[in-house]
Amino acid sequence: MSFSDSGSYSNGGDHKSFRQITRERLLYEMLMPEKNGTPRKVLVLDKFTLKIMSSAAKMSEISQQGVSLVELITRRRQPMTSFDAIFFIQPTESNVNAFLSDMTGKSPLYKKAFVFFSSPVSRSLVTLIRKDMRAMKRISALKEMNLEYISMDIQGFVTNNENALEDLYSDEENHQRADACLNVVAKRIATVLASLKEYPFVRYRGAKALDASTMTTYRELIPTKLAAGVWNCLARYKQTIEDFPQTETCELLILDRSIDQIAPLIHEWTYDAMCHDLLKMEGNKYTYEVPSNSGGDPEMREVILDEEDPIWVELRDIHIADASERLHEKMTNFVSKNKAAQLKHSSKDFGDISTKDLTKVVHALPQYSEQIDKLSLHVEIARTINRTIMEQGLRELGKLEQDLVFGDAGRKDVIKFLSTNNVINQESKLRLMMILAAIYPKKFEGEKGRKMMELAKLSGDDVVAVNNLRLLGPVHTESKRNTTGSFSLKFDVLKKKRAARKDRVGETQTWQLSRFYPIVEELVEKLNKGHLPKQDYPCMNEPKPTFNSASQSPSGSPVLPHSRRTPTWARRHLSDDGYFSDSFLGRTSSGFKKKGQRIFVFIVGGATRSELRVCHKLTEKLDREVILGSSSFLDPQTFLTKMKQINEEEEISLDDIDI
Repeated sequence: MSFSDSGSYSNGGDHKSFRQITRERLLYEMLMPEKNGTPRKVLVLDKFTLKIMSSAAKMSEISQQGVSLVELITRRRQPMTSFDAIFFIQPTESNVNAFLSDMTGKSPLYKKAFVFFSSPVSRSLVTLIRKDMRAMKRISALKEMNLEYISMDIQGFVTNNENALEDLYSDEENHQRADACLNVVAKRIATVLASLKEYPFVRYRGAKALDASTMTTYRELIPTKLAAGVWNCLARYKQTIEDFPQTETCELLILDRSIDQIAPLIHEWTYDAMCHDLLKMEGNKYTYEVPSNSGGDPEMREVILDEEDPIWVELRDIHIADASERLHEKMTNFVSKNKAAQLKHSSKDFGDISTKDLTKVVHALPQYSEQIDKLSLHVEIARTINRTIMEQGLRELGKLEQDLVFGDAGRKDVIKFLSTNNVINQESKLRLMMILAAIYPKKFEGEKGRKMMELAKLSGDDVVAVNNLRLLGPVHTESKRNTTGSFSLKFDVLKKKRAARKDRVGETQTWQLSRFYPIVEELVEKLNKGHLPKQDYPCMNEPKPTFNSASQSPSGSPVLPHSRRTPTWARRHLSDDGYFSDSFLGRTSSGFKKKGQRIFVFIVGGATRSELRVCHKLTEKLDREVILGSSSFLDPQTFLTKMKQINEEEEISLDDIDI
């Protein structure tokens, strides 16, 4: 038995993507497949590590590593004394006590125990384990995996702090809950870097004050505190993890939700964002009706929209109109080229076709069934989205939202829209009001604000959500120093109306409703070029001149000596005739090419689908893998709910406590 860290893993050989490394560490480093056959094993998890495993690997993949059963440590379990147990748990006192109880006494539950902790273990817990000599005799391994995050996307992860927005931005004077939240988030961010053996330059949005006499608020210090927490964790890793880099290998930019109030509210028009906005998905799970084979009531079916679905990967980041057109083309081409599809759509039956054609039909049937199901699913999703757009009048609303953001419309345009439009629902009105309030905060003070919200017929809870935007926004709109790249709203002096964005130079959009981009896109591009202002975004470890300034490539990007291999931003992995590539039916991380050093962006308080989209885009554009992390991913409905409840007293549940 040995107590060690995750030093047994090395990424020095094959270059893999962030998600692939996570998956392989769990399957091969932790589950330890045996060369001499596959012994029977039980995998014991807690509620959080169950989410970690589920996000990274399928049950079939876990079973292939010799795992016969997956159990929760909090549940009563039957003895399986001929089985070894692999414990993958958080290092909490309750988990350790449960584990020791399993392995002590006259009748331990398992033969031997291999214990893997998701993050660093405290000395007190190590002492507690070592004192129990009966359990020690049955422990074959104790390791810190340093893997305490959920991979939500090939370039995205969450730390599973669903209540971070409420914990960090409430008006509470006691900041104990906020400090505890930041400590957990920092520890989990650090485990991402430990898993990938990355040591970053840590940049963060600095706190701003109007002048020397203005006190900085706790909310303004959130990125600073989080950066310090991550830095402290990394300092420990440099001392304890074998082969952990001692010099910088990547960049980490730490932000908070105040960086961009508009991104969680505006109607984003890409396929991915529309699905999460209009279809009321649960994470990546979509539930829909299918006709019953028996002719009875429709059946409910669930499907996961992720990298396992090549159509989803191709369509997720494009405009819904482009997605609809492409799906129509694929369905048409598929029917014209697949023999089984041709037969289904023709008037012939099997008696009217030749033996040769019948053989082709038989060979095409399995492929036909799989492909037509996937194509039909996405055709139906696109149809549902387009129908909802029409029913809720979202095109006209979307144009007004974009015009507001880019300074082409103002308060009077919103008043006119609300006075003449009877189609949009209350949620859309609330989102419009909050976008307007984010751009024109003073217009929502006093009587003017009350009249605007009366015109929109907002409920009491809706008014609370609008007023709570002040908790996310900066205390001022302009800084005496240069605010280029800062989180405060930018205004074009040539326009009479305020603008929260400027049209991007050199980028043309096919669709008018594709103008919007989240602030993160601009910040990452500046970070890549070395143009992110140090006074607004300080660095915990000051970069050497050769990293960001002295060694610039012709494109403006830093010259980065260490290379990674990452998947390209997936767009066209599905052929025009609707056939799937066999290689793509596996993990998306199969096709690699060398990239520059990674860029990690972490947004505490929640990230949006649009921010994930630009990370896919920038990975291809900058030739660097851009990984987005957050405390959670927000859809607009979740964000609205949180803004309504941000200052409410919550009932404490044991399940909500992160230890």
